[in-house]
Amino acid sequence: MKKYILDLTVRGVERVHERYVLIRLTDDKPLPEMRPGQFVEVRVDDSPATFLRRPISINFVDHEKNELWLLVAAVGDGTRRLAALKEGAVLNCVLPLGNGWTQSPLPSEGAKGRLLIGGGVGVAPLLYLGAELKAQGVEPTFLLGARTAKDLLMLDEFRRYGRVLVTTEDGSEGERGFVTNHSILQQETFGHIYTCGPTPMMKAVAGFARKAGVSCEVSLENMMACGVGACLCCVEKTTEGNLCVCKDGPVFQTNRLLW
Repeated sequence: MKKYILDLTVRGVERVHERYVLIRLTDDKPLPEMRPGQFVEVRVDDSPATFLRRPISINFVDHEKNELWLLVAAVGDGTRRLAALKEGAVLNCVLPLGNGWTQSPLPSEGAKGRLLIGGGVGVAPLLYLGAELKAQGVEPTFLLGARTAKDLLMLDEFRRYGRVLVTTEDGSEGERGFVTNHSILQQETFGHIYTCGPTPMMKAVAGFARKAGVSCEVSLENMMACGVGACLCCVEKTTEGNLCVCKDGPVFQTNRLLW
C-alpha cells in the first residue's frame, strides 16, 4: 500500500479523559486508503525533547467527513504537545504504515461471531475495525477493560457498531476483574478474536484463545522509531525469526509469536 507524507489540518481536539485526547484531522483532498490496524507516524514540532516521530494507531476514519481520528495518551512532552493542539493547526503525518487486521472470513469461523478485546489506550484501533466489520455485515462484540469506570474510553462510539461488554478492576462498571475473567468467554463461542492493550493482557487473551482453539490476532505496541523497518528498535521474536513490528506488524496472528 502506498505511503504518504501529508500536512493534515486539525479539525478538532476533544479531551475524552484526563489523560487522553481525540484529535480529528482532515485534508483538502480525500484522505488515502487506510486499513484498520494500521498506524501513522506523527511529527511533533516545537518540542526540544522529541526528536523522533510518534507512532499512533488509527482510531477511526470518517469517510463522509474526510476525517482521520487519533486517540492520544498525553504521557510525555511530545504527546502533551499533541494534546494541546488547536483547531486549524497543521500536523505532519506519514501514513498509512504497517499491516492491519484480517477482516475477511477465516475458515475456522463458520457462522461464529468476532470478539474485539481492548484494554487502556489499546482500545483505539478496535473502533475502526468494528466499524468496518459492521459495514461488511458482521456484528462485532467489544470487550473493553479498564481500572475504573472513569478510565473507560469512547463507549458511546463503540456502541454504534456492536455490542459492548465491560470489565473494571474495581467493579465500578461492568463485571469486576480483567477482560479474561468476563463471563462471556464461558457463555459464548467466537470464531476469531482481535486484541490490543497492555502486553500481559494480550498474552492472557492469546492463552485463552489457544486453549479454546480460536484464532487470535494481537496488535503489538513495541517501541517504534522509524515506522518502516529501518532502525530495528521494535523487533519481536517470532516463529519466523526476528521481525519488525512496524513493518511486519503491528498485527500478528498469535501462533506466529513466541509467547
